[in-house]
Amino acid sequence: MPTSTTSYHHGDLPGALVRAAVELLEEGGASELSLRAAARRAGVSTAAPYRHFADRDALLSAVAAVGYRELATDLAAAHPAPTTADDLSAIAIAYVRFALDRPGLFRVMFAEPCDPTSPERLAATEAIKAYVTSIAQQVFPESDPEAMTTALWALVHGLAFLYLDGKFDASSAEVVAERVRAAVFASLAVSGRAMPTADA
Repeated sequence: MPTSTTSYHHGDLPGALVRAAVELLEEGGASELSLRAAARRAGVSTAAPYRHFADRDALLSAVAAVGYRELATDLAAAHPAPTTADDLSAIAIAYVRFALDRPGLFRVMFAEPCDPTSPERLAATEAIKAYVTSIAQQVFPESDPEAMTTALWALVHGLAFLYLDGKFDASSAEVVAERVRAAVFASLAVSGRAMPTADA
């Protein structure tokens, strides 16, 4: 349902446009998203967005920032301070689950061009990187934190896109969780890292 135009009169036009853009993404993907479409959904004139967003990429950056913040919240909720293989698996599952539950938003975050100078987007991406780096340092203290951060992120991110692209069975949350958990444990075994499990 279109956002009320009163949002604009109260000074929240950028927020209204971002919310409208997220709704459009979830309904039709990035191909349906434009400044004009977001304006129509927000119930404002098609010229109004240009007061706050220079172009589509600028709007996408604001939307991506929202996605990064929501993803960070989900990951921290899965486990704020992992110490076991099960904890690490829970975080990986939450990452893949976010991608499957919010595919339009996830693709904008990682597969659409955004404004690289957007302070909001850069801050949000840095927060995610800091979280993953903290995991690497906590769980693998003897490893190069930058290299381990890259490895951990690559693992879960690759799994997320394999699911989004239909390469793996996503018919149920249990099926997804089982495969992701198995991939995490297999990666730990290959790395030679013996981590305790929740039952240990």
